[in-house]
Amino acid sequence: MQRVWMAVTPGALVTRVVVMDGARQSLLEARLPHGPQHPQALQRLCEALALWFGRELHVVLAVDGAGAFCATRSWLDTFEQLTRRAAYEIEFVDGLAAPEDEGGFADVRQLLSARMAR
Repeated sequence: MQRVWMAVTPGALVTRVVVMDGARQSLLEARLPHGPQHPQALQRLCEALALWFGRELHVVLAVDGAGAFCATRSWLDTFEQLTRRAAYEIEFVDGLAAPEDEGGFADVRQLLSARMAR
């Protein structure tokens, strides 16, 4: 399955967005207000489009060079949000057998201790 690509280019007055498939066919073109009104707006737009198309979305954000118009508070807040490291990490492991003591946590502590020792 081909990846979907999105370019986001902040301009002086508007931000242009183009979404294309692997065959370079435009799937979406939009002119949005210059800067996002919420720091998570771009992240959530990306997630929504990936869900919409049912494929991984690769995003190109044009923010470097003389032609970039993104040194505004709204864009700087967005960059901070995009580059912030997640406060958690999820690891999938084998499930536990049904415990003999439903109210106990010994097996869960043992599982966690084993993962922590790695």
